[in-house]
Amino acid sequence: MASSDPVILLENVYTAYEGADRPTLTDISLSVGKGEFVIIGGPNGAGKTTLLETINGMLPLTHGKAVVCGHDVRGNGVGVRRRVGYLLQNFAFDPLTPFTVEEVVLMGRFGTIGLFRKPGKEDHEAAKRALQLLGIEDLASRPIGQLSGGQQQKVLLAQSLARDPDVLLLDEPFSNLDMFAREAINCLLSRLVASGIAVIIVSHAFDDLPDCRVRVVVMHDGRISLDRECLPADVGLLIRNAGSASLNA
Repeated sequence: MASSDPVILLENVYTAYEGADRPTLTDISLSVGKGEFVIIGGPNGAGKTTLLETINGMLPLTHGKAVVCGHDVRGNGVGVRRRVGYLLQNFAFDPLTPFTVEEVVLMGRFGTIGLFRKPGKEDHEAAKRALQLLGIEDLASRPIGQLSGGQQQKVLLAQSLARDPDVLLLDEPFSNLDMFAREAINCLLSRLVASGIAVIIVSHAFDDLPDCRVRVVVMHDGRISLDRECLPADVGLLIRNAGSASLNA
């Protein structure tokens, strides 16, 4: 499903983890435009997280072309990651982690300012905006390791937003969140999509999705088996039917 002005363009992409005897992703072609909301579905091991890692320039391409935010993934993964926010699946901080919430969110700015430059006024303002967007500004001075899993999840999302990304990649972003927190995150995602940010989510949770047009990409065995737009209410059924079709093929 092509876009006239894609922020993500994958053409016949193959990727493989080091030491693997066969590609993890096979012949992936995907074009995502500004302000698109994409849900990646499929069974465990289908390649969903690998697809996010490929878009983020974290895995080498063995074949094909990948351009993200105007940067060739093969030669400029660092440039890609400056423009992409990536929320990892089930990441948790050790209780003794010696950073405050504000410091963790500020780390999202390092891709923009560099690791060895001190954050300036603009960076602190970006972190503050991100904390406010997630409604966690009251946690700014708390040690990150002492927060609940759901609170840590919000902090990491704020970290991604602090870099003012063009693309937001979210791997199971609703894990550890209660119903009210999920509803708040979905309202935020709706606003981000409306502002032109491309949001791509790997998720098994299809309740209370953002109130916007949804594009569903279903993966099976490292390939895309379905790529279709639908209404939020139809996402779960579409993914389940696509999975059944893949298994019976």
